[in-house]
Amino acid sequence: MTITAAEINKLRQMTGAGMMDCKKALTEAEGDFERAIDELRKKGQKVAANRSDRDSKEGLIVAKTTADNKRGVVLGVNCETDFVAKNEAFITLANNILDIAIAKNATSADEVKALAYDNNITIADKLIEQTGVIGEKIELTKFGLVEAPFVIAYNHPGNRLANIVGFSSATVTAEVAKDVAMQVAAMAPVAVDKGDVDADTIKREIEIGKEQAREEGKPEDMLEKIALGKLNKFYKESTLLNQEFIKDGKKTIAQYLNDSEKGLTVTSFKRIALS
Repeated sequence: MTITAAEINKLRQMTGAGMMDCKKALTEAEGDFERAIDELRKKGQKVAANRSDRDSKEGLIVAKTTADNKRGVVLGVNCETDFVAKNEAFITLANNILDIAIAKNATSADEVKALAYDNNITIADKLIEQTGVIGEKIELTKFGLVEAPFVIAYNHPGNRLANIVGFSSATVTAEVAKDVAMQVAAMAPVAVDKGDVDADTIKREIEIGKEQAREEGKPEDMLEKIALGKLNKFYKESTLLNQEFIKDGKKTIAQYLNDSEKGLTVTSFKRIALS
């Protein structure tokens, strides 16, 4: 049968696939659009299988909050090259996935992948489809969620880094919230406060501190004490509330927050960056 240019263009608009791929799919499906879409999805699965061992280290990190600023999501959609990451269609795909995750109250990457994208296709299947369309491995690799009285989302220029930060009060000012979100982006804290650092990280830092002291020739019976001193330095440099505020080195983030509103603190944050 004859496949018209209008039909090819319609399928292209529906899927984002190339003109020749659309023509071939429609021809094989004898003009049936649903079957043609299935053919394109099968092609995507084949491409995905062929590229399963490829690294997808480029991509887009995007963050957004609900309209009431009580919930925020940050996620990463990865591809193989910076060229694809800057493509408008890829940017639209990543932001559509983020919007769906927000709207459907998803709590994990697996939940996001199981959600409907469009045309009765899940996000997981959409990623496979786009792998076939684009010809690169496309993955949803990272997901973060914060719920709090007030949540701010920060997208760093270039979309290689984004974060969401939750605050204990809904009356935190926009300026303070943004300052703290930018602190998280710039200083990459590992936890909110000392008590939030996991045991494995503490153990590793103590061992590193001991080894450094040993290499400096310190007595063996002093290594533990020296390592604990280095651990305190780690807390000051790597936990958000104890970090020096980048806009005023005379204050910690905890002091800056309390000065702006008594008792104000950060409840949690999620920071995602392309590795």
